[in-house]
Amino acid sequence: MIRFFDLHSINDRYRTEFQNSLDQFFDTGRYVLGSQVETFEKNFAAYCGTKYCVGTGNGLDALVLILKAYIKLGRIEKGSEVIVPANTYIASILAILQSGLKPVLVEPISDTFNIDSQEVKKAITSKTSVIMPVHLYGQLADMEIVNSIAKTHNLLVIEDAAQAHGAMSHSDLRSGNLANAAAFSFYPSKNLGALGDGGCVTTNDAELANMIKMLGNYGTSSKYVNEVKGCNSRLDEIQALFLNIKLRDLDDDNARRRAIANTYLKGITNSKIRLPYYSNTEDHVFHQFVIRVKDRDDLIAYLQRNNVETLVHYPIAPHHQKALKEFSHLSLPITEKMHNTVVSLPMYPTMTNQQTEKVIELLNAY
Repeated sequence: MIRFFDLHSINDRYRTEFQNSLDQFFDTGRYVLGSQVETFEKNFAAYCGTKYCVGTGNGLDALVLILKAYIKLGRIEKGSEVIVPANTYIASILAILQSGLKPVLVEPISDTFNIDSQEVKKAITSKTSVIMPVHLYGQLADMEIVNSIAKTHNLLVIEDAAQAHGAMSHSDLRSGNLANAAAFSFYPSKNLGALGDGGCVTTNDAELANMIKMLGNYGTSSKYVNEVKGCNSRLDEIQALFLNIKLRDLDDDNARRRAIANTYLKGITNSKIRLPYYSNTEDHVFHQFVIRVKDRDDLIAYLQRNNVETLVHYPIAPHHQKALKEFSHLSLPITEKMHNTVVSLPMYPTMTNQQTEKVIELLNAY
């Protein structure tokens, strides 16, 4: 069986080092907001090229904390509008709603899956406060255009970078350093994945970073001094320890993902299958390799019979989810077509060349 994603083989590379580091961690006696979180925040900020990184409990919390911090700082008005791609994972939209803001769903570009700047321009109103591009499947949105639009209309830009750890723009800036602030998830399946939940915010704004740090730690500025009404959303020390170990290999793992993607792109020749767009640069880290096919269920069943696992990211468009029924009236044909035709192929840095070639062979025979 060719697994869709082999988390065991990815993390088993670090088993001995992690166990040794864990023994040292036990001896510190400081298990919350200790040296491991401090070290990771410093390391990841340096990696992204930002001045600040603040650990959070997960990626959803990272987005919520950014938005709520901006509201607290008076830079976003509660109830204002946030423009977000309609084809994102539901967490992007939930974060906006949980912050007391209004999501405005716009269509993506069909080729890249990312937010369409022309649709963004059409969606801007007097109530718009934020544009939230999502680097879906690991490919950077066109941040140069998005930032230009935002500057013209005096809007904030927040990257949902949950799937794009290490992606590099054409101006040699990494994801996390392409907007006013960015949110990352370290869910185990991410390119930089923890052994459980985790997330962070990156930014160059000291005031924002300090507010997020307070909000995520009960609103405290110092022990037992509560400045604002906060919550508990802190990156766990053990997760930070593991992320510190894995961070050094992130670029190599991303390079391996791109190599697998290039093999797929060159090798898959079946006209029934639409391949993803790739500019052959480091702006894509292939968190997922997503193809499109008309009869998706038939292809999935065929691959399953031949011992190849696949997943669908994502089978139901957010505006068709029962949880978001207030958006069910929207007509978003590009988004809907994507959600009805996408299939994610096996993609992970420990995948072998032989496994990759087997997937290609089966797809070409389909």
